Amino acid sequence: MITAVADAGSTEGGSVYELSGATLLPGLIDTHVHLGWHFDRETGRLHSGTSIDGPQERVLYAAENGWNMLLSGVTTVQSVGGPEDVPVRDAIDHGSLPGPRVLTSIRPVTAGTGDPDDIRAHVDEVAVAGADVIKIFASESIRVGGGPTLSQEQLGAACGRATELGLRAVVHAHGPESARRAALAGCSQIEHGALLDRATLELLAERGLYYDPHIHLIFDNYFANAERYIGIGNYTEEGFAQMDAAVPVALETFREALTVDGLDIVFGTDAVAGAHGHNWKELVYRVEEGGQDPMAAIISATSLAAESLGMDNTLGTVEAGYAADLIAVAGDPTADIRSVEHVVFVMRAGRVYRYDP
Repeated sequence: MITAVADAGSTEGGSVYELSGATLLPGLIDTHVHLGWHFDRETGRLHSGTSIDGPQERVLYAAENGWNMLLSGVTTVQSVGGPEDVPVRDAIDHGSLPGPRVLTSIRPVTAGTGDPDDIRAHVDEVAVAGADVIKIFASESIRVGGGPTLSQEQLGAACGRATELGLRAVVHAHGPESARRAALAGCSQIEHGALLDRATLELLAERGLYYDPHIHLIFDNYFANAERYIGIGNYTEEGFAQMDAAVPVALETFREALTVDGLDIVFGTDAVAGAHGHNWKELVYRVEEGGQDPMAAIISATSLAAESLGMDNTLGTVEAGYAADLIAVAGDPTADIRSVEHVVFVMRAGRVYRYDP
């Protein structure tokens, strides 16, 4: 924990890290990653239901992904999510494994979960299993059009039960109808939202939902690793064409969202296999292509992201009483957002994991 913010030279007897020319920031918070997604060692392709990797290997890959993100300056992640997250989260919490603080949904609510009663039972089950957040798939993938998949009643059951249990509910929703239903159901946050219109964005603001758009890293990573994805599930040539067409649409939606009064836009990347440790690219794109103010982008990945997690009294701020999650980047990111690529110092929970003076 941070005990004080003091003038340089006034901490006699303490450890000193020379960070001249760098900017000290709270550790970055990524509100949407997939900690366990990886490319199989044998094939080099995305891990899937036909892969030979077992649960133990998935846990090790999740730990590796966490380490890569920590070194890049991400000190807290919300993973949405898989069962392999749990042992990694717990080992990091116990101090026996280096990595970012992990929050996980464990298993999501989907159309296949069932009727409202089935969905409430599912939420109870993952809560007992230790979920920190409830993940809900309320729409199709953008690769197959992004249409709604859950009814108003199903979403009401999922988000209502989460609220009763004191858990947040984050919702995969690409199009206006699925996002509108989620807002009316009292959910906490909309993920992706690439196809949202202004009326829906304004409804999110009115209802107090956070908006977590993913407009660059996810697409860029898929295109760079296309041969490692195509042929698995809905990763088809047609699906990749749909994603390519969605890139300018998602960018324009983000630009529109920036103009909506009262809409809280948080930082998330949807980091999947191949993307962990490159989370900073999303921030750079938001500023350079999306037109977001650099300081607003930094806030979206620190104090505002912490608020969206319900942890704004412990994370996201450099102040006495907050967790000692600190990073330093070479240069000034408010003048040049690309400074976030050049991380020279990482501390999480008071322990230093990177120091490149």
